[in-house]
Amino acid sequence: MKTEKMATHIPYKKIFWISLFGVTMGYFEAALVVYLRAIYYPEGFAFPLKIPTDFIIAVEVGREAASVIMLVSVACLTGKKFWERFAYFMLAFGVWDILYYVWLKALLNWPSSIFQWDVLFLIPLPWIGPVIAPVSIAVLMIVCGILIIGVFQKGGDFRPTLVSYLFGIIGLVLVLYSFMYDLNATLHQSMPRPYRYELLVIGDICSVAAFLISYMKSRGTLQRAPAHQ
Repeated sequence: MKTEKMATHIPYKKIFWISLFGVTMGYFEAALVVYLRAIYYPEGFAFPLKIPTDFIIAVEVGREAASVIMLVSVACLTGKKFWERFAYFMLAFGVWDILYYVWLKALLNWPSSIFQWDVLFLIPLPWIGPVIAPVSIAVLMIVCGILIIGVFQKGGDFRPTLVSYLFGIIGLVLVLYSFMYDLNATLHQSMPRPYRYELLVIGDICSVAAFLISYMKSRGTLQRAPAHQ
């Protein structure tokens, strides 16, 4: 009975420490942005962008890759199976992304609104968009990650279907395209074209559909899972 009770509990300690890791990573990134903006945008960060030197861009690309590897490493240490690890990765990533903007607001009083534009990522091409776009995705990642963690903690398994993979790929492509389609604004210092909110919304809906299809199937594994797992 004790083993069964423990198996059905949400691992609050793991979720807390993974979330704390995301919070502190958000501060580290926000602190770095404070320095970069003081150097390259002393009059304020705004489009059209002033592009730093090629060396600084290369360093930034390396830093972003290292940040993702850090998140993957922590997730791999926390989870046991692939999708459980992926769930912890989504949780850490989501908290990191949201707290990055919270720290920027605290340190620089930026952004002035959730619709203000930002450079989101540089790999493989620069991503740009309003702050609300990555924040909405981060919220979905946190919710989905915690729900998947709950499935594994209760002894079940997360099993995406072919249909969920298709929905997930469609959603990912649409969201990434909404961030990277305007290369003139990122590579040629032009003012960005209006953001394609419809692509974000459809992409988020497809991603949620992919998750729900997999999650409902995964909940069925709980009924067949032995109580001692």
